[in-house]
Amino acid sequence: MYWQKTIKEEIHFRSVGLHSGRKVGMAIKPAEADSGIVFVRKDVTSDNRIAADIHNVTDTTLATTLGVNGTRVHTVEHLLSAFRGLGIDNAIVEVDTFEVPIMDGSSQPFFSTLKKVGLKTLRKPRRYFKVKKTVSVSEGESTAMLEPAPDFRITYKIDFPHPAVGTQSYHLIFTSDAYEKEISSARTFGFLRDVEYLQAKGLALGGSLQNAVVLDDEKVINKEGLRSHDEFVKHKILDAVGDLYLIGMPILGHFTAYKSGHKLNTQLLKTLLASEDSWEIVSHPHPGPRMEAHGDRTPDATSAAAPT
Repeated sequence: MYWQKTIKEEIHFRSVGLHSGRKVGMAIKPAEADSGIVFVRKDVTSDNRIAADIHNVTDTTLATTLGVNGTRVHTVEHLLSAFRGLGIDNAIVEVDTFEVPIMDGSSQPFFSTLKKVGLKTLRKPRRYFKVKKTVSVSEGESTAMLEPAPDFRITYKIDFPHPAVGTQSYHLIFTSDAYEKEISSARTFGFLRDVEYLQAKGLALGGSLQNAVVLDDEKVINKEGLRSHDEFVKHKILDAVGDLYLIGMPILGHFTAYKSGHKLNTQLLKTLLASEDSWEIVSHPHPGPRMEAHGDRTPDATSAAAPT
């Protein structure tokens, strides 16, 4: 059987919020079967529980924000991505302010700590969201699509007119090992020229070289450089894994994206749900092939994409 899982014991994290700049304390606690991932705002006395559900998405500006009755929690995608990477179905996430801590800008600190504390098997079958018919959405040049596949796989392409980024593509047939090895360490990124504008709008107030890859007009300015030459597209995959987990269960389908982001990722899920003959919920995934991962990079891009 494919049983649901939670974590074995409570764990804690502390870091700044990427956009708020505030210090954030976060506790992740075990949860019962069928409870899903639930965020709890400890600084709010009522309406402080927010399920990680696509219907609770309230904003997708440079991050994914969830909210219920005016109570919000921002930048949930990296943590949700780590949960999906490890196969954690149920958890309670308590935060003492309105944003998940950014850590190093990737999901690796979450993934490695959750993996170390260990998972607990719950005697309740896991459900899978199986894509039966192709559904797609687009906005300008950006596209996102889900089509039938025997497992969960992602093909992603980005295109930035920057000498350090350019055109990058990557294909991943999802397994926990593949996610940990290829995707989890990829950090969020942004452009130095956008910092003043974003901070004037109350965004990226906590961003730094310790939690993001930062580019000037010609190069990456982080002294340590990149963790992989295609870290940019891999981070886009990391974000997409988290966004797609808002469906509430693992997806069996092939996600294909070109210059997509949080807005299109979540719009795709809503479009898919509205097409009831395009999906079904099953208890067992069909066996799929082992991990395959590869990518390519062309530095001389000429078209633009929105920053991550």
